[in-house]
Amino acid sequence: MSDRQSSNAYWQANLRIIYVCMVIWALVSYGFGIILRPLVEGIRIGGTDLGFWFAQQGSILVFIVLIFFYAARMNKLDRDHGVDE
Repeated sequence: MSDRQSSNAYWQANLRIIYVCMVIWALVSYGFGIILRPLVEGIRIGGTDLGFWFAQQGSILVFIVLIFFYAARMNKLDRDHGVDE
């Protein structure tokens, strides 16, 4: 594979990881916290309904998990494409 093809494959894989993270973040933050809140408000967690939990704490925790997921996936992608440190 040429350098240009390798570079394009690397960036396409990078963008795919970013898109997955953004979709998960949007689903949790806007989906469960705002749009789907009436559907999940009957479910109790930590003394409050699940929609409120996602809006206040869940989206932040999912965001932190996504940061670690992104870092791990990018480290693997860097190793696979020979651009790791």
